[in-house]
Amino acid sequence: MRLILASSSPYRKEMLGRLALPFETRSPDVDETPRPGEPPAELALRLAQTKAQTVAHQAPGAVVIGADQVATFDGNPIGKPGSFDNAKAQLRLLSGKTVEFHSALCVTDGHRVELDDIVTYCTFRALTNTEIDTYLHHEQPYDTAGSAKAEGLGIALMDNMRSDDPTAIIGLPLIALSRMLRSFDINPLTCAPL
Repeated sequence: MRLILASSSPYRKEMLGRLALPFETRSPDVDETPRPGEPPAELALRLAQTKAQTVAHQAPGAVVIGADQVATFDGNPIGKPGSFDNAKAQLRLLSGKTVEFHSALCVTDGHRVELDDIVTYCTFRALTNTEIDTYLHHEQPYDTAGSAKAEGLGIALMDNMRSDDPTAIIGLPLIALSRMLRSFDINPLTCAPL
């Protein structure tokens, strides 16, 4: 069965590669602007589903994976910083605080839709300006929600992390995804090439 990751994210592509399934990627090109008053979890789920369904319409018969991640602090979404100064401001704000990362998944074959939101709670250490500057110069996490790349040096920013799926923080929860793919008769343990 044809499997498509509806994402241009190199992080998600790398994560899906761990399941050893043949797949292709397509950029869904959707507007990610939050709707007025839209809660962060609903935003993540809506965007994951929109991405998956957009690509599913372009590729009939394929099973399509859509994903989105929204970081929240005090109930407000935290976007991708886009620059050093914005990232520094984000990390100063989050220093010593707990952030919720909503990692939403959608799998669809164009007819049936499976949705899930896996939440990761990340408590940032109390960070010094020197630590923040060093991290930002090294990692340059300007395309990452909350400025924290947990798959790299960003893990050193954390005091602790709690989640049902340790891969969720990187943006593609593989435990939940494996379960959802099995419901479409795609089992990474029996479908992966030898």
